[in-house]
Amino acid sequence: MEGVLLVDKPGGLTSHDVVYRLRRKLGIKKIGHAGTLDPMATGLLVMLIGKATRISQYLISVDKIYEGEATLGVVTDSQDAEGEVMETRPVPELTEPQVREAMKGFLGDQYQIPPMHSAIKIGGVPLYKMARQGVEVEREPRFIRVASFDLLSLALPKLTFNLHCTKGTYVRTIAHDLGQKLGCGAHLTALRRTGSGKFGIAQCLPLDQIEALSLPEIEKRLIPVYEAAPSVAL
Repeated sequence: MEGVLLVDKPGGLTSHDVVYRLRRKLGIKKIGHAGTLDPMATGLLVMLIGKATRISQYLISVDKIYEGEATLGVVTDSQDAEGEVMETRPVPELTEPQVREAMKGFLGDQYQIPPMHSAIKIGGVPLYKMARQGVEVEREPRFIRVASFDLLSLALPKLTFNLHCTKGTYVRTIAHDLGQKLGCGAHLTALRRTGSGKFGIAQCLPLDQIEALSLPEIEKRLIPVYEAAPSVAL
């Protein structure tokens, strides 16, 4: 059995949890994914089954699309709802045009400093382990590109948005930085990946539904490597 399986990841699971559960279901050890989702996040997880793991680098490198929710006025140490509250500030009576204007500043090529609460390693030690010990170190800025950043709704202190960005973009950092730009701080309270390259959330099945299928039914859902990979990979 080999190919690409599109899973709608539930909240509360790590990407590796999904790998583990599929290994148990399929009886195959060689399973990976093309782009991690934080436990809090839901949505499209591109799973690589069997020999499809060899196209991982090509599928990881594609652009991603997200829908998210940010809560203004509250700053956390992890920049999302799983962290400790560091600061609270009053939220001004912002209008949709004001928020959209601030969001425009995030478009295009830029460098982003990864958050301390991340899996990036410095000297072999993940940043999140240092953060838990109260240690903050200098991080190398990463080049990212934001193709679109659109306001979907504004109901203070919350706002929802759609973001189209390159791989490696920390959406919670964008939510945090938007809050700083608006003068009140913010943190990410919900995130759902809806697109990854040519794949969309409509093509996915929730993990529990996949686990309920028979192996032949799952095999029918596998996208062949030649269809899934960009032409440069073949």
